[in-house]
Amino acid sequence: MMKAVLVVSFGTSYPETREKNIDAIERDIAKAMPEARIYRAWTSGMIRKKVNERDKLGVDSVAQAMQRMRADGVDTLIVQPTHVVNGIENDAMIEDVRAHAQGFLEIKFGRPLLTYDRDYDEAIEAIGGDLQAEIDKKEHTAIVLMGHGTSHYANSAYAALDYKFKDLGYSNVFVGTVEAYPSLDAIFRRLRENHIQNILLTPFMIVAGDHANNDMAGDEEDSWNMQFQKAGFQVECLIKGLGEYERVREIFVDHAREAV
Repeated sequence: MMKAVLVVSFGTSYPETREKNIDAIERDIAKAMPEARIYRAWTSGMIRKKVNERDKLGVDSVAQAMQRMRADGVDTLIVQPTHVVNGIENDAMIEDVRAHAQGFLEIKFGRPLLTYDRDYDEAIEAIGGDLQAEIDKKEHTAIVLMGHGTSHYANSAYAALDYKFKDLGYSNVFVGTVEAYPSLDAIFRRLRENHIQNILLTPFMIVAGDHANNDMAGDEEDSWNMQFQKAGFQVECLIKGLGEYERVREIFVDHAREAV
């Protein structure tokens, strides 16, 4: 029997953030599971094409990785996503794996960052100390976490995360999304209700890539950075992916191990 872990990420075209986040998660899984061979797949075809042409990385799609592993003799597989929620990308990943399952004796799926109730506690514990340290630096300061958001019903995870932060004592942490709810307008309203003027913007995304650098921290009028400033807030941006937090990486390791 040959065992493997396929680590599936959306992908990023930013080499530095790839190394700090995706590569780091893969390294930690490899270290924790030396009995398994580690493979990589990215779900974004556009990003794969860009980095494969520019950087010669040779990143596979899920289908390509399944074919590669089968050719290498892998028959026992754990698929561990680095997704935040069980959304569109995660559903598509599962479908692709199942479509290419022939020849494998066993395939198990690890879960994304946020699935069970305890996952929310662990994710908040993983980053909460660093966030609280930032809050303590200035009076009337809040942390605004920018998530991606999705039209998938799994988007409810972001509102649940926001509620869970408050429930665990982080009253000045607010979670919003680029593409869904909680929206930017909802965050504006809640910040004003709490008389908050200074905010630190940081992504709640595995990698601090295009969304973090442009949609969050960019200088364009529609970036969160500029919209917060226009609304009268004092803004700082921290461009740091979740994969840069050691404890977040440990959560993905735990999820892969629990799939065994």
